[in-house]
Amino acid sequence: MAREYVMLDGNEAAAYVAHKTNEVIAIYPITPSSGMGEFADEWSAKGIKNIWGTVPLVVEMQSEGGAAGAVHGALQTGSLTTTFTASQGLLLMIPNMYKIAGELTSTVFHIAARSLAAQALSIFGDQSDVMAARSTGWAQLFSNSPQEVMDLALIAQAATLEARVPFLHIFDGFRTSHEVNKVEMLADDEIRAMIDEELIYAHRRRALSPDRPVVRGTAQNPDVYFQARETVNPFYQAVPGIVQKAMDRFASVTGRQYRLFEYVGAPDAERVIILMGSGAEAVEETVNYLMAQGEKVGVLKVRLFRPFSVEHFLGALPASTRVLAVLDRTKEPGSAGEPLYMDVLTALSEGLADGIAPFSASPRVIGGRYGLSSKEFNPAMVKGVFDEMAKPRPKNHFTVGIVDDVSNTSIDYDPAFDLEPSDVVRAMFWGLGADGTVGANKNSIKIIGEETDNYAQGYFVYDSKKSGARTISHLRFGPRPIHSTYQISKANFVAVHQFGFLERYAVLDALEPGGTFLLNSPYGPDEVWDHLPRTIQEQLIARNIRFYVIDALSVARDTGMGVRINTIMQTCFFAISGVLPRDEAIDRIKGAIRKTYGKRGEVVVLKNFEAVDQTLAHL
Repeated sequence: MAREYVMLDGNEAAAYVAHKTNEVIAIYPITPSSGMGEFADEWSAKGIKNIWGTVPLVVEMQSEGGAAGAVHGALQTGSLTTTFTASQGLLLMIPNMYKIAGELTSTVFHIAARSLAAQALSIFGDQSDVMAARSTGWAQLFSNSPQEVMDLALIAQAATLEARVPFLHIFDGFRTSHEVNKVEMLADDEIRAMIDEELIYAHRRRALSPDRPVVRGTAQNPDVYFQARETVNPFYQAVPGIVQKAMDRFASVTGRQYRLFEYVGAPDAERVIILMGSGAEAVEETVNYLMAQGEKVGVLKVRLFRPFSVEHFLGALPASTRVLAVLDRTKEPGSAGEPLYMDVLTALSEGLADGIAPFSASPRVIGGRYGLSSKEFNPAMVKGVFDEMAKPRPKNHFTVGIVDDVSNTSIDYDPAFDLEPSDVVRAMFWGLGADGTVGANKNSIKIIGEETDNYAQGYFVYDSKKSGARTISHLRFGPRPIHSTYQISKANFVAVHQFGFLERYAVLDALEPGGTFLLNSPYGPDEVWDHLPRTIQEQLIARNIRFYVIDALSVARDTGMGVRINTIMQTCFFAISGVLPRDEAIDRIKGAIRKTYGKRGEVVVLKNFEAVDQTLAHL
């Protein structure tokens, strides 16, 4: 079967599977999960059908609690039902989640994991929200990339129908939810092959119906509540085996194999990092590099965090392990340690006591926190953790990626350490929210990722003030799949779409010697130099940077585009970056324009075409 590759972000990947495998979708928007609800709503409005040929009913409620209540009610009618949420939105669903799990009801909630409001609100990503929900009785399955989001969304749906335990399918907010990458699409027949129709009929038969009366939602007293609470144990004990079976079936259908705990690294590794979510991709990159240098290191990626399978966890660890660093993307003040760290200690203790551990004595275990509120987590920090593990007495309960000069938890790392390969184009674009920069970059990624043999990745750094605030787009293009789940620190192309940024931000700090700088400037090539800040002039000279200017606002005005400079700046990028031959790039841009703006009429399309042509004359 011919494979279809598309460029999409984690939110769209999750929504695609959710829309294909459900009948009712109750939504309420909360950043950064809103995209999932928006996609589902748009597809149903267009009449796009699920794998059974019906259009899912999408209903927007008045709150996240309302969405959870609507899901609970729809599930009790035997409908296949889902929702999407994050952060405080997930917390508002917890009362219903206890009921849904207590009644052993099959469903999957897709979570773009996000910081909780503590000392302050943050819209950015970590795993605080899902850790706060771990006692609800829901299975928790973690995805690390947009491809995994699509795949594990389907695996979770297949597993919940068999296990009758509801699932949270989790991926890191912004880092994965908004990362655009090249994804191999699941075809309808592949999705059908994973969903057992008999299990759907069983779900239907458990619906509340006057034809099959049952009693639910009763009150219980001390004489029976405890006993009844323990009756769910066999269901939870069966979950790890059911999930692995679904993963194996998925591999037979698609060729992509997943495991509950996935080890990557040296078979005789002595130092192993354990974590879950997008950070695992950066750790894997670093492990592969350090192994090539002869170091005995590895990473254990946790996919099924709840229920935590001690047997599968221990079976995935190398027997040679001497030191384990467990990284949590959350902080639990006052606890003896963060959630994953505590589970690892418990698993090692029980495994050694029961004789099922692969080693005779427990490795030293240290725990650390990283990446709260989308704080950067890159290979330099990963190497810092491995270096700490090599010390005679490594620091426990550490932080990495910050300088903690209050309680001195942070460990050192070399920020100059970099793994970016030379054959990958690394481009950064500075723009304003709603000025079209991000949209243009997403179009560029689609052109390169879908219409060439190249792989592409886009990650977009937003300000919490959103529209009208600064955005930085990080784009990578290269010949191999891209797993760099961190921002670009060394770019070979930088574009600044707002001249005023030169005075306010260090826009050229990441640009490598011999790189290319593109500036949207009201000043032409003869006068722009005198208007540049001195620091910018010095950097351009010292690094021998190729410097291009265009007055994009004038071109936009003259071609009837108003203040929208996105098409113009996108054309400039392709014209000077060399990612594609110039003529081919222009043809592809015009094709993307027709696809994007065709529904607005031929006049709009032709205005954009004129802007492309005029751009080349004014660059």
